[in-house]
Amino acid sequence: MPDPFLILLIVIAVVAVVALGLSVRVIQQMQVGIVQRLGKFNREIGPGLHLIVPFIDRVAYTMDMREAVVPFPPQGVITEDNLMVGIDSVIYYQIVDPKRAAYEAQNYIQAIEQLTMTTLRNIIGGMDLEQTLTSREEINQKLRAVLDEATGKWGIKVNRVELRSIEPPATIRDAMEKGARAEREKRAQILLAEGQRQSQILSASGDRESSILRAQGERESQVLRAQADRQASMLRAEGEAQAITTVFHAIHAAEPDQALLSYQYLQMLPQLAQGDANKVWIIPSELNDALKGLGGGALGEVAGKALGAVDPSRFEAPKKVDVFAEIAESKRAEQAESQASVKQAIAEAQKLEAGKAARLSTGGQNPELTAQRDFGDPVADLLPDTGGTDPQRAVEEN
Repeated sequence: MPDPFLILLIVIAVVAVVALGLSVRVIQQMQVGIVQRLGKFNREIGPGLHLIVPFIDRVAYTMDMREAVVPFPPQGVITEDNLMVGIDSVIYYQIVDPKRAAYEAQNYIQAIEQLTMTTLRNIIGGMDLEQTLTSREEINQKLRAVLDEATGKWGIKVNRVELRSIEPPATIRDAMEKGARAEREKRAQILLAEGQRQSQILSASGDRESSILRAQGERESQVLRAQADRQASMLRAEGEAQAITTVFHAIHAAEPDQALLSYQYLQMLPQLAQGDANKVWIIPSELNDALKGLGGGALGEVAGKALGAVDPSRFEAPKKVDVFAEIAESKRAEQAESQASVKQAIAEAQKLEAGKAARLSTGGQNPELTAQRDFGDPVADLLPDTGGTDPQRAVEEN
């Protein structure tokens, strides 16, 4: 028969072990324990090892102080235009008061879910479908404000509220997809038209610049040819002037008399009679005067030789006309005119580039309105204002 004392010792040991196991509690990091004594709140214990009174105290709740994420299943909500949409939401919350979270709400997760559902219905019920799809941030802010106010007394703080998805009805999705497809096709056509417009503008600008440069080149070549012809004519005229001046001075320096002139007149008579068309040769009446002058001149010449009247030192060489200075001055004037033409062409090219930049800078405006405004005649916009004159004449003059 067992010893009663031994049995008592065993019972006391078992009770001591059980009591020790019930009195020792370990709380994990970022957790808080709620200790109740005889069913009443006693204290909060933090992370670490704690001793409580066995059979009197117990850790009724262990609260996780980290931020928690609770996804809610999609909820059917009716919009202002009577369309049913499914909204899937996510709540980010954190316990800030463990005592209130344990005793103020029986199940705060379920309470937050129901409050989120009713708040979403109130918010979405005042919006149409388009506002619902484009106002997620506004819905999140309103929902967070309502939840934060309601859960504050529960010792819970709602940090963020996110709507993961908003699912409209299938028919509305099809209509939206068709509208989006039509909008994309419209934008593509507008961009294509804008590209064609830019291509036409650039082509017209290139044609205009090539026409201007071609006209400038033809003008320069005509000017150079005219200057060359002018210089050649001037040189020929200067040569003839030098020859005439030399002959004139030589004749006057030799002091010709009437006999020499009469002799020259008689030498020209046979040349006047030459030619196949001359059938009859009429002797002019001045022939007698020439013969008289020739006779008198012969006598004067004999007298002059006798007296030594002709003095060769009185002959003076004619002065040469310097045409090179005039040619150099003409070249300088031509170079100045050519530089002015080049500067004018550069200024016109800069104006064209500025016009291109101004036209390209309208990309931030409505492309459709820009295309309708500028598609009139891009070539006419690039041509200069000639004031009602012929454009080809204006190009040649420039």
